[in-house]
Amino acid sequence: MQRVETTTTRFQKIEVWKSPQVVEFRVEQAVHAWRHSQRFLTGLAWDNIIAATLLHSGGIPRSILMLGLAGGTTFRAIRHLLPEAELIAVDIDGELIELAREHMELDKLQCEIHIADAYEWIKQCRRQFDVVIDDVYLAGKTDVYRPGHWDAKIMTQLKRLLKPDGMLLTNLVRGAGHRTLQSKVRNLYREHFPCVKEVRTPEGLNETLCGSQQIAGAASLRVWGSHFSSARDRNLWNQITVRRLPALAASS
Repeated sequence: MQRVETTTTRFQKIEVWKSPQVVEFRVEQAVHAWRHSQRFLTGLAWDNIIAATLLHSGGIPRSILMLGLAGGTTFRAIRHLLPEAELIAVDIDGELIELAREHMELDKLQCEIHIADAYEWIKQCRRQFDVVIDDVYLAGKTDVYRPGHWDAKIMTQLKRLLKPDGMLLTNLVRGAGHRTLQSKVRNLYREHFPCVKEVRTPEGLNETLCGSQQIAGAASLRVWGSHFSSARDRNLWNQITVRRLPALAASS
């Protein structure tokens, strides 16, 4: 691959790398967005979110809100799988979105994009959605981080955006430096939803939490594998795992 452009936005320094088939946006040497001309899956965090979206128990989701669009990696696969779905996204970095329009063919996804602080934007939003995806991360000097404080107030605001059978998804980084937040968000999910599941890929360092009244199981994902023409995509899809989290212990 070859670096073709470097852009410093208000929020991050983005390097654009390209090969004949692949485009990557790299921030601090980590890949923050990815597009392949013939494939959709990576074995990483994006796969978790894509699969989790399809666990909506009310049937095929028709309206999906994503907080933290970045280069559109997740929405590209979701658009492939759900060509009729309404896709709405919020991202704080307008310069990043323009790069994605130029290099990632973002406009082909036909999604409605708002340039704003996602957690401020949702306070004014009066719509409800089948699925709400929270993937709000910013790039620090050595690692990604979640801005502000992910707490019960944010959870309440996010839940307000859900239809009665809607599902909330949150992407979480696992491992050193992230365990405290991971544990906190897991507990908030179990306090606010009767059903909570985690979606993971074997090689990824992330998990996607799903919260709703009911959530479909891993078996419901298998049928979607046939939508991928690439054998590598199908193999990665079949490795995705879904596990229900136990309920919080009742306080005495």
